[in-house]
Amino acid sequence: MEYRDLEKVRSIIEIATGLEVAYAYDDLVFPDYTAFIIQFDDSKPTNFFCYFHEDCNEKETLFTNLSNACKQQKCTLTLKGDFKLAQKNEEVELQFI
Repeated sequence: MEYRDLEKVRSIIEIATGLEVAYAYDDLVFPDYTAFIIQFDDSKPTNFFCYFHEDCNEKETLFTNLSNACKQQKCTLTLKGDFKLAQKNEEVELQFI
């Protein structure tokens, strides 16, 4: 099992946006409001991936703030694209686009 430093990601999100982590599942971290998702890079523990909700209007600003917070924590952030959420009965489906 891969060690994932959730506390580091929580700190990055808080420094960059003031938001708290709402949910973490496997290698994905969802902050409050789900404007973006942080994904752990299991091949390099000091790198993270970032996806933005397709309707997010502040992608550039958020990515800059998150990248700067990562630098403070001596890690990197890679922009990977967008995602959307779809309600499927009682479940929520996550689709990367």
